[in-house]
Amino acid sequence: MNSADLGRRVGVPSTALFTDQYELTMVQAALKAGTADRRSVFEAFTRRLPEGRRYGVVAGIGRVLDAVENFHFDEDMLGFLRDQDVVDGPTLDYLADYRFSGDIWGYPEGEVYFPGSPVLRVEGSFAECVLLETVILSILNHDSAIAAAASRMSAAAGGRGLIEMGARRTHELSAVASARAAYIGGFDTTSDLAAGFRYNIPTVGTSAHAFTLLHDSEHDAFQAQVDSLGRGTTLLVDTYDVTAAVRTAVEIAGPELGAVRIDSGDLLLVAHRVRQQLDELGATGTKIVVTSDLDEYAIASLAAAPVDAYGVGTQLVTGSGHPTCSMVYKLVARAASADPADELRPVAKKSMGAKSSKGGRKWAARRLDEEGVAEAEVIGTGPVPEELAGRQLLVELVRGGEVVAREPLDAARERHIAARAGLPLSAMQLSRGEAVIPTEYV
Repeated sequence: MNSADLGRRVGVPSTALFTDQYELTMVQAALKAGTADRRSVFEAFTRRLPEGRRYGVVAGIGRVLDAVENFHFDEDMLGFLRDQDVVDGPTLDYLADYRFSGDIWGYPEGEVYFPGSPVLRVEGSFAECVLLETVILSILNHDSAIAAAASRMSAAAGGRGLIEMGARRTHELSAVASARAAYIGGFDTTSDLAAGFRYNIPTVGTSAHAFTLLHDSEHDAFQAQVDSLGRGTTLLVDTYDVTAAVRTAVEIAGPELGAVRIDSGDLLLVAHRVRQQLDELGATGTKIVVTSDLDEYAIASLAAAPVDAYGVGTQLVTGSGHPTCSMVYKLVARAASADPADELRPVAKKSMGAKSSKGGRKWAARRLDEEGVAEAEVIGTGPVPEELAGRQLLVELVRGGEVVAREPLDAARERHIAARAGLPLSAMQLSRGEAVIPTEYV
């Protein structure tokens, strides 16, 4: 993971105030107590997968690296904190010089994860690590949720094209992050130009119903689009009468018509009828794209339909019912001082119920069966067993405050395809179930 990040990281503002106030007040109290510089290890993980999900997808690592790199307090921010009396003078002085100088290890982007997987491990002083908690969780929880939904939709699509088109269904900045996560999860293109500009994701788009309604007839609208965009364009055929629209589309564009899009009605029935009509008109190479509030279940239900691509919006950018994956960021080990020679001691929350956690600086590896299929997520704090040494999952992301693991987005996308292929076949089932492999602690 050493190749250059091909995304455009231009004009990235400071991320220092993308945080909760108690991160700063903890730093203030720790500075006063003399414990702020204690060597500490924090880990991001989830205690369970969202209900019914069989695996999670790591997404947002590249954005986390950007956030860490740009986490600093400028004069305006410090003035705001001073004016609002958020923290005291010595803490403001500490924040003024803040730059993360520790180390970060994590699952590479696109990898799958399971309950307890140490998706991210952040090491440094208590103060510098705790300040990153909120922004790290904000990114990982959002992007991993979208990527997991995208992965399920990709599996259901069975190799057919997938278009991310949810920009109008979420916050404008979330839309860009969602397109990025969806691409990692298996989507091919996005309608969002900001995502295309920032992350080099292929963009697509032609026209909406408004363009047809603008013209005096559907014929005039199709003619204008073909004159402008060429015969290979995609014509939207369900504004009025689908059968008449398909006939008009082929009359104007000929058999070279790129595609027709269907956005309403019984998609299974309409797709079959449109395919038959296109073939009868000689447009055998014209593709069919369907949209209209699709999710992984709707996509799976269209497996027998002559559909070439799916456009997905609302359900994708809301995580298809699970807009977060509930990751947490917990202190798991700390020393008594800043001295590197001082022993790290495991620490953990011991509350009753499901909110307890396991202490210790962890490693993770995936054990495979005789056929090379994943059979367990193994997590430990001691020596790594020899048979798992080559199957470790965490990679170095930041060393001494410097990012060492930028990579093209396509690398994360390809990694996810490989990781998903290495899971048991039951991982692809859309029926509700538990994690497809167990988590074992050693």
